[in-house]
Amino acid sequence: MPGPLSGVRVVDLTGVVSGPFATMFLADQGADVIKIEPIGGDITRRSRAPIDKAGEFSALFISSNRGKRSLSVDIKEQSGREILTRLLDRADVLVQNFRPGTMERLGLGPKELRERNPRLIYVSISGVGDTGPYVKKRVYDPIIQALSGFADIQSQPVTNRPQMIRTIVADKTTAAFTAQAVAAALYAREKTGKGDYIQVAMLDTMIAYLWPEGMMQYTVVGKEASVSDPNDRPDLVFKTSDGYITCGTISDSEWQGFCRATGDPELAKDERFSSPAGRFMNATARINRMQEYICKCTTAEWLERLDEADVPCAPILRRADVIHNEQVVARELIEELDQPAVGKVRQPKPAAKFEINQAKIAGPAPRVGEHSREILRDLGYDDASIDTLVAGKAVRAV
Repeated sequence: MPGPLSGVRVVDLTGVVSGPFATMFLADQGADVIKIEPIGGDITRRSRAPIDKAGEFSALFISSNRGKRSLSVDIKEQSGREILTRLLDRADVLVQNFRPGTMERLGLGPKELRERNPRLIYVSISGVGDTGPYVKKRVYDPIIQALSGFADIQSQPVTNRPQMIRTIVADKTTAAFTAQAVAAALYAREKTGKGDYIQVAMLDTMIAYLWPEGMMQYTVVGKEASVSDPNDRPDLVFKTSDGYITCGTISDSEWQGFCRATGDPELAKDERFSSPAGRFMNATARINRMQEYICKCTTAEWLERLDEADVPCAPILRRADVIHNEQVVARELIEELDQPAVGKVRQPKPAAKFEINQAKIAGPAPRVGEHSREILRDLGYDDASIDTLVAGKAVRAV
């Protein structure tokens, strides 16, 4: 069965991760995603260690651009912009993540393009939005982690030193928010017949993402807690005698189950931990107390005890172990596919499973300009015109 977005054409004028990852979700769901690349190719092809002899692919690029078609064109040239404009006249969605003002200077702003194609859904991804004192700042993921409070909530409990997440969480979360917004706009267009202009800022995204539990003490106006309460506590990584586990004791039944698993009846009598509110307010003492018990037995022993007591728990897996984990294998979450010039590669399957309209990995990541000729022919260019564009370096084609 075709994907839920089959028949939707998306023009991907993005680089790095936030944009490419968002449009990859759309490709997984059946959209025809055309990746517009500069003549030299997307920066992530070469900003990480290449995994092919020609230096055209990195693992990061493959994992953010699978299932797309590549049109390599110089949009700084008039002929390149004409190609892009002609393509956008037929497109359903444009996603771009240039710095604010860049597209307008190229004559490719939302006003101009949506006048030509009123059904176009024009999406702009930025670091901090297009207003405010930081609008001209160059922004990457760590900048957003710093500004959003994300690094603060990861602060070490003793030193209070902020810590960054060692993955590009702001980029990838923004990608998910963007893909959801595109789906909503496509649905709205079915009712109104009109496209929309969507702005998604990484800072806006991460503050919204952090808020529910990360900003609880700042939710009620006039009743703000101190900055060290309640997040100044150890994390839920517990050392066993031979490894690490995590477990949760939010509900009373879970706490009572943990107490039974320890074999110490006195622990259940500690009034500090007898209610969800008490366990929350005394989190540091509770977590440290749990660690005193957990360190005495092996990971396997604790997982067996906690599972028997119906306490949420899991081993903390090394990344190399994740792909072989019994639950991951049973669910067939990882797919192997052929990536030209590289060989077999692993990719996670789309996380959302559709019963009728299947989401799936549409194919490997493209070479630079791999589909330039077929896309240009579809736009009405003949072979002689394409050869002229390639010779003039306005287009790169394989």
